[in-house]
Amino acid sequence: MSDFLNFLGFINNRLFEEKISRLESIMMSANFSSLVGEFMNARIPKHCAGVVKNKYHNGHPDLLPAGRFEGDAAQHAGEGIEIKASRYTSGWQGHNAEDTWLMVFVYDSNRVADGPDDPRPLRFLMVMGAQLEKSDWSFSGRSEESRRTITASVTKVGFEKMKANCIYRAPKADISLEEVEAELGSVAPPSEE
Repeated sequence: MSDFLNFLGFINNRLFEEKISRLESIMMSANFSSLVGEFMNARIPKHCAGVVKNKYHNGHPDLLPAGRFEGDAAQHAGEGIEIKASRYTSGWQGHNAEDTWLMVFVYDSNRVADGPDDPRPLRFLMVMGAQLEKSDWSFSGRSEESRRTITASVTKVGFEKMKANCIYRAPKADISLEEVEAELGSVAPPSEE
């Protein structure tokens, strides 16, 4: 997480010099969350020799056990960790309902809708991870008018598994999940994000 904060600080300092808005204020929310998640996928193996980034294009999961798969690539494997990043403390989505280890990095940052006079540095609020089963996911569906990709969402039972295995909380005296939710102002993403 420190690596990402350093990376984002470097980019945003350069953007500031050019009088350009912060990166998190320029990118669409879903794309920025993807950037955070992909950065974690790339950096975690630098700090943990037991895992590698899955080199298979759009392979699942994102991180694989080191040395387990030829070329550190697997289209679909039952071992490893799927990584997500989100501004929300629940309502996390994936493309498939499946048995997987899931790790979610919850953060707070500016958005496109924020004005340039309200900059706030990105901060990680919590990281949760748990082994989820297919039954811990439900398909979200979509309306006929929507062009959104059909996704599976973590259910309340799956969320409780994640909540019970909090890996990191922001260094604020005993910050609770409820305090994080209050700070974010929402516990579930809007259906079209």
